[in-house]
Amino acid sequence: MDERYAARIAERREEILGRMDAALAASGRARGDATLVAVSKTVGVDEVVAAIDAGYRVFGENRPQELTRKLEGLSLRPDVPPVRFDMIGNLQTNKINAVLGRVELVHSIGSLHLARALAARAERRLEAGELEAPQSILIEVNVSGEETKGGFAPSELRASFGELQSLCGIRIEGLMTMAPRGDKDRARACFSGLRELRDELSRESGLPLRELSCGMSEDFEVALEEGSTIVRLGRVVFDPSFAVR
Repeated sequence: MDERYAARIAERREEILGRMDAALAASGRARGDATLVAVSKTVGVDEVVAAIDAGYRVFGENRPQELTRKLEGLSLRPDVPPVRFDMIGNLQTNKINAVLGRVELVHSIGSLHLARALAARAERRLEAGELEAPQSILIEVNVSGEETKGGFAPSELRASFGELQSLCGIRIEGLMTMAPRGDKDRARACFSGLRELRDELSRESGLPLRELSCGMSEDFEVALEEGSTIVRLGRVVFDPSFAVR
């Protein structure tokens, strides 16, 4: 790994953390009140190791095969400290076994069909002693209503939440959304809408729903100001040429 790249990754991390702290302070929240997920879907194992050396400890993958490649690659590096991986991309039912029990959090449960399939598979593995606890998940919500985005419509989630809450193999930790790109005002409305929906569902269900996964490289500060607890950052972490605005 190029030492200059590794140094730039470390410098960029300090920039990002400073901006996160400022956004949290602006909304009356404490420093460190949000988790930074370094989205490693477009980089290799060496780049992930450089990010670990820089201080990152939570990573996100979009595809199960990439998750497997990263886990296997890191297993060959005994000098690297343990890190957490999350699944942040679309998960197909035939790929559940490649993810279940290997990630801490699945961010992208966007349908009842997928939730039922994941819960059933997890429940069987719990009964077999192959899992220690239900799989933690986030419910993906299409707050913006864009046809190109997946997830539950807010009204659909309200109608389905009782069943989702009853599924034994999963634990609902909160909600996730993706905002429209290129418009921070629309992004802010999307993030605040997710927070308001979370508050409503938490109040009615009794679940704490502590996590809100929203905000990416272009809009993470806005997301934090609106209550995000998890930001998913890819280009701003791994691409030194990406401008932090």
